[in-house]
Amino acid sequence: MLNSKKTNILLAAAGAAVLMASSPVLAQAQAPAEPTPAAAPAEAPTAMAPAADAANPSTVGESVGGGHSGGITPISMFMEATIIVKVVMIGLLLASILSWTLLLIKLFEFGALNRKTDNFLENFRGARTIADMRAVATQEEYDGNPLADMAAAATDEIEMSRQAGLSVTGDHLDNAMGRATAAVAAVQSGLAKRLSGGQQFLASVGSTGPFVGLFGTVYGIMNSFIGIAESNTTNLAVVAPGIAEALLATGIGLFAAIPAVVFYNYFNTRIAAYGTRADGFAAELLNGISRQLDKGA
Repeated sequence: MLNSKKTNILLAAAGAAVLMASSPVLAQAQAPAEPTPAAAPAEAPTAMAPAADAANPSTVGESVGGGHSGGITPISMFMEATIIVKVVMIGLLLASILSWTLLLIKLFEFGALNRKTDNFLENFRGARTIADMRAVATQEEYDGNPLADMAAAATDEIEMSRQAGLSVTGDHLDNAMGRATAAVAAVQSGLAKRLSGGQQFLASVGSTGPFVGLFGTVYGIMNSFIGIAESNTTNLAVVAPGIAEALLATGIGLFAAIPAVVFYNYFNTRIAAYGTRADGFAAELLNGISRQLDKGA
């Protein structure tokens, strides 16, 4: 009996051990499944969608400068600019076109003037008497030439003095030469005005062009900042197009002003050079007339 009791006790202990070992497995199998953490943030893209839209230049950009879906080019910047900036740009472009037109006109004018002057001087220096000088100066081919006009004025004055019965030689030589000198000076006084046509326009464009362009830039940037404030964004892709449109006005202002200043200085040099040539001819003309009067011609 002792053996049977020991056997029963061992069987009971083994059964209890089996029940204890199997109970956690049963508990885990019967426990309800908890929701996985990955399912919770499933709606995150939806919540962040407005932020993505706010940072999208194509969405917000429509409120600042109208948007630039086709890329930024000078033409697109001009088309998207405000009316005042457009007027500034058009005015500066017209001024630039007129400056280049004046350049071509005055280049041809000075070229023709120098050729005609060279031809006149060659013929004038071949004259032997005051009458010959007058005949050369009054030829139709030299009509309007400043040096020919100076020679014509001086010789006409001597001829009119003779027709008036005044003596132009001897003791009266100084009086005759004084009148001839005054006639030459009268022609010379209008020489600068005749040659400086268009210079005032070039000077105005050169001096005011950058400031007019700057006015357009200031106005355009002001509108850009107003649009930035209304759109509540400082994204560079949104801000840049409006500012670029405004800066284009300054660029066009410089494009108009720089050539105008260069042309103004260039033609001032040409005018001064021709004025020096006219001064030299005036001295040559008066010396020639004085020489002929001393000879009694």
